[in-house]
Amino acid sequence: MALFKRSGMWRDVNPTGMIADFREVWRQAGQNRWRIAALSGACTFGVFYVMSQQEASAPHLPPKVTYITVLPEHRTDAEIMASNIENQKRKEAFALEQARRDEEVRNLYKTLGRWGGMDVEKIAREADAEAAAEKQAQLEAIRNRRAEADAALAAQKNEQGAAAPVKPESD
Repeated sequence: MALFKRSGMWRDVNPTGMIADFREVWRQAGQNRWRIAALSGACTFGVFYVMSQQEASAPHLPPKVTYITVLPEHRTDAEIMASNIENQKRKEAFALEQARRDEEVRNLYKTLGRWGGMDVEKIAREADAEAAAEKQAQLEAIRNRRAEADAALAAQKNEQGAAAPVKPESD
């Protein structure tokens, strides 16, 4: 019975042939065998020396986050409401300006289309119909989500009501 059982790819490896081949190469090297052995050893030592000098560092620690607040911590409800109204007015003014610019661009494209011989009124009607259909689809999706949320809330209330013990009313 063998002391070590060879398995896998080692099953086909025969160390006696390897040793015999090494002996044959060693004899054929003649006078240069020690030089070749020294050069081989030096190359091996050099590669391992370079590998041992490599440094690896752990990943950097995550940065410490410092939150910068631009609003005072102890604002009153009136101050918050006033800033919200001011921001809303600023948003609405920006939206109006953007709509005006969009209309200017649309008019430029219509003029360019007329010069090119296109029926710009037909194109505008089709684009408006497509936008209306898309808006309708978005509204329908919102209604569906709201209905699903309402149904889920009602089911949750029913489950809570069924789980809670019913107290008899006193006369």
